[in-house]
Amino acid sequence: MPHSHIVSSFDDELNNLRQKIIKMANLVETQFKEAELSLINNDLDLAKKVKITDDIVDEMEREIERLSIEMIALRSPLADDLREIISAIKISNALERIGDYAKNLSKRVAVLSKTDKIISTSIISQMIDVISTMNRDIIDAYIHSNSEKAISVWTRDLVVDNLYNSFFRELLTYMMENPQYITPATHLLFIAKNIERAGDHLTNIAELVYFIVEGKAIEIVRPKGDESS
Repeated sequence: MPHSHIVSSFDDELNNLRQKIIKMANLVETQFKEAELSLINNDLDLAKKVKITDDIVDEMEREIERLSIEMIALRSPLADDLREIISAIKISNALERIGDYAKNLSKRVAVLSKTDKIISTSIISQMIDVISTMNRDIIDAYIHSNSEKAISVWTRDLVVDNLYNSFFRELLTYMMENPQYITPATHLLFIAKNIERAGDHLTNIAELVYFIVEGKAIEIVRPKGDESS
């Protein structure tokens, strides 16, 4: 009976850890969507909200790391459980970085709000839509231990890269044709790059989910389409 109680208690702790990962991922997705809206609508108050939310995301990462270390120290988990707990630390770290990219986007809204909206931000919205879907799908794969869905998310980063490459070329054209576009185009380029990097971190999470489920790394070559370098 005592052993059964210990197992049940450990399962509760593991479920609590999973729920915190899910909550953190949802919050990061909200950050990006609000950052996008602040950019489209020149909403400086919403941009400030994104930066405040980032403090919450940072604290959640610290909490997940603390809980994970406690579980390893006190429960001495083995095999699958240990793999999941260590991966939870890495997943929370990746989510925190994604939140940072949303914050960085919102910080540029103040500058861009003072410039004429000659350059369309539609590709930025498309990129955010893709990474938001990737985020939802990888968390669904995490919840349901679905390694096939994890690979599907992993390969979708190429879509984000292709959108970034297209926008990169478009912005270069704007800057070459008219020097007055250099400032807004440069800020938009940094924004697009931040979104592209967020996609990279989502593929890292996909790799971790696959590792949790299958107990091994993805063995195919990771697709990569960023040509800007």
